[in-house]
Amino acid sequence: MKRPLSEQLPLAFGHAPATGRDDLLVSDRLSAAISIVDHWPAWPSPVVIICGPVGSGKSHLAGIWREKAGAEPIHPVAGSDAADIAAEKPVLFEDADRQGFDEAALFHVINSVRQNGTALLMTSRLWPMSWPVELPDLKSRLKAATVVEIGEPDDELLMQVLTKLFADRQLFVDERLIGYIVARMERSLEAAQTIVERIDHLALARATRPTRALAAEVLEALADTSLPD
Repeated sequence: MKRPLSEQLPLAFGHAPATGRDDLLVSDRLSAAISIVDHWPAWPSPVVIICGPVGSGKSHLAGIWREKAGAEPIHPVAGSDAADIAAEKPVLFEDADRQGFDEAALFHVINSVRQNGTALLMTSRLWPMSWPVELPDLKSRLKAATVVEIGEPDDELLMQVLTKLFADRQLFVDERLIGYIVARMERSLEAAQTIVERIDHLALARATRPTRALAAEVLEALADTSLPD
């Protein structure tokens, strides 16, 4: 009898995902974003915005740039010291479209960056022209930013990502199993992470190795949860 995914699972043992520059999986969809990170501080403009869907690798790239540039995370809201920080060092504002921001505060951050020769990297799911910005001066500043898009992952990248995620958990699975998962999964890096995590947890719970049957069970459960009400 097949056990439901809601069965009691063991606590996950600590595993260290490889998130450095050398661990980044290069593909055509990521090449422009990787190039902009690698070429800092020789940027075409002091403000760069990396856009891409959830789970596309924006946070990985932002983390690499943050370490390389010695950047400070900021959230430009009313009353924050984001502009003051931007005057002293490079700054990082992640998930701008989801976190939200005060338009005047972000405008002052960009001005501070331009005036003091620092840099601002922002990440977003949406292009900045889709942000609900009303302040004309901020619109102008965003139009002058360098925008880099990350596309959806192809089969080759998904296979590399799944292999890496399993390896991060000390699991070395057959290439045929990876191909089986790729052919049936949602096309996103976020989905890849969820799938590997659930397979790992179920394999631990059942004291077995990852198998096609286990993968099929996880994929079926995820498909069921994604169905509309």
